[in-house]
Amino acid sequence: MEFTIHHQVLLSVFGLAVVMGATANKTNFCTMGAVSDWVNMDDTGRLRAWLLAIAIALLGVTILEATGKVVIGTSTFPPYRTTNFAWLRYLLGGLLFGVGMTLASGCGNKTLVRIGGGNLKSLVVLAIAGAGAYVMLWTDFYDSVFGGMVSATSINLAPHGFASQALGDLLGVGNTVAGAVVALALVAYAFSSRDFRENKDNIFGGIIIGLVIVGGWYVTGGEMGARWKEFADFADTKPLRVETQSYTFISAMGDAVRYAMNPKDTSLINFGIVALAGVIVGSLLWSLLSRSFRMEWFASGGDFRNHAIGAVLMGIGGVLAMGCTVGQAITGVSTLALGSILTFIAIVAGAAGTMKYQYWQMMKEA
Repeated sequence: MEFTIHHQVLLSVFGLAVVMGATANKTNFCTMGAVSDWVNMDDTGRLRAWLLAIAIALLGVTILEATGKVVIGTSTFPPYRTTNFAWLRYLLGGLLFGVGMTLASGCGNKTLVRIGGGNLKSLVVLAIAGAGAYVMLWTDFYDSVFGGMVSATSINLAPHGFASQALGDLLGVGNTVAGAVVALALVAYAFSSRDFRENKDNIFGGIIIGLVIVGGWYVTGGEMGARWKEFADFADTKPLRVETQSYTFISAMGDAVRYAMNPKDTSLINFGIVALAGVIVGSLLWSLLSRSFRMEWFASGGDFRNHAIGAVLMGIGGVLAMGCTVGQAITGVSTLALGSILTFIAIVAGAAGTMKYQYWQMMKEA
């Protein structure tokens, strides 16, 4: 039983991640690029693809919950719908991550995709961001630097009569209604652009990435995940730690560093570590198939410095915000969590502001 369920979950998580990596590479799905296109060229194509992915993920989760296939609740990983609304954490973490992904030339998912495409710069970014995430997750750094201010500014919604921070609960209309309305509005906005409707890669990328997020929720929160959790509760060892969750990459990078330090301890292998490997493999397969695999290294010391600083900010900011442009802005928003929406806005603001500053600096030097 242990072998069967273990490998069902493991292969499902990995397989979905392979699809995500190949799709992101093939369609050039990139959240940082989406902000860059919008800010610098007034092109919203990839931004609409990102919003379409959110809409598909949200619609999928809404259906899964409405049919009783998956219970999201407040105890997922991360706890997106928690009644503890840590608004400063979402804002500050999102801003730091937005700045970081701009300096590092891509978010967590794009970093993995680029590694699969032969970009050695992104391998360095992964190592540094992973170290930053590890420090936040597995040392006293978070408590020492951020713990006090986060606790002091958090709002407990439970005493005010709210079951969670999901929009449906906050508005009193139910998450099924709220999820359907928001998802359909996002779909309508995405397809309101003729340019977007004519770009098959953007449409394909948004739909498939969104479905992969839904798949992650189903694998871990559906029947397969329930059977594994039931077994793991009584097992002496847990070779694959699984909670109700879907794809997020920054905390996974920190977990990967932790596992690399203790490679014999298979109980440290979790959803995130398997997902990291899957995205890289998927991107690599597409790169080889399309003959687009290219080795790339830093152009200068300044290029390395920018990527290193960006990676640190991604690692710290991503854990502080409890997710990245996929983990919060797609997976988190698929739960309708207000904190995820706030993080999404903060990431976009941080990235857009950094891009504006880079442009101003470039013009000044010119």
